[in-house]
Amino acid sequence: MSQKRLPHLAAVLQALFVTFLWSTSFVLIKVGLKDIPPFTFAGLRYTLAFLCLLPFVLRPANRQLVRDLSTHDWRRLVVLGLLYYAITQGSMIFGLNYLPSATVSMLLNFTTIIVAMMGTLWLAERPTGLQWIGVFVNIAGIIAYFYAEPLSADQVVGLIIVAVGVLANAGSSILGRRINREDDIPPLVVTTISMGAGAIVLLVTGLSTESFPRLALAHWGIIGWLAVVNTAIAFTLWNHTLRVLPAFESSIINNTMLIQVTVLSWLFLGESRYWWQIAGLVLAGLGTLIVQLCRQDQREAVGERP
Repeated sequence: MSQKRLPHLAAVLQALFVTFLWSTSFVLIKVGLKDIPPFTFAGLRYTLAFLCLLPFVLRPANRQLVRDLSTHDWRRLVVLGLLYYAITQGSMIFGLNYLPSATVSMLLNFTTIIVAMMGTLWLAERPTGLQWIGVFVNIAGIIAYFYAEPLSADQVVGLIIVAVGVLANAGSSILGRRINREDDIPPLVVTTISMGAGAIVLLVTGLSTESFPRLALAHWGIIGWLAVVNTAIAFTLWNHTLRVLPAFESSIINNTMLIQVTVLSWLFLGESRYWWQIAGLVLAGLGTLIVQLCRQDQREAVGERP
């Protein structure tokens, strides 16, 4: 095997490992939600992750970059944090109170479809004909998933909550794309500042509206693992793989999460699926994959995972 293929294979394996970590987040969040209120849970997780990243931003080179940020830059980074962390992640964790993990994962994949359409208006990045086919395939998959089984009142509430998160996630992807395309701000600085802004809002919301639970060692273990491993380390590893892997390969690997979450939720949470729901998941994932593979330029990922 050539030296050129060795780094590529290592990057593929590393990217698959990261998607596995992100997929386990759905299981760990479902377990944690049994005892921890959603906003407090999310606030503790992202505040801890922010504190893990902060020392790297405070290094001399990055510290000067932070000082040089304009008021306009700060405003955009704070809005990005509110959209992606406070609203998207808050809605996702809150929605997991009402919906199975695989359902939330599938709905979050719909972000790619919305971004493709929003990009036409705000980024002048028009979808291709194949991308529109992917949009219709994705929608067909979602319809197939929900069609045969009536939704309960709680599931409807969950769908509305996650839908808000999907729209916020799409908006954060567009804004993050603009920031990374137009501004000379390193991804680490973008991630840390935006995460800090969103984490503070989540934590304050949780502490002011929810009773702070008694957290056992197991609870802190889940929060710590999600913050340090599945957030701070996982995002760093993913960004490293983007130096080697082309956009289409990253898209394919990222799309495996839909399958991973379905399998993990079945194994550890007992969330079984009917055959038409499996077919709907496959169609939805295929539609998302078509849209991603047909993108004409590589987009900077702000992060779409839990």
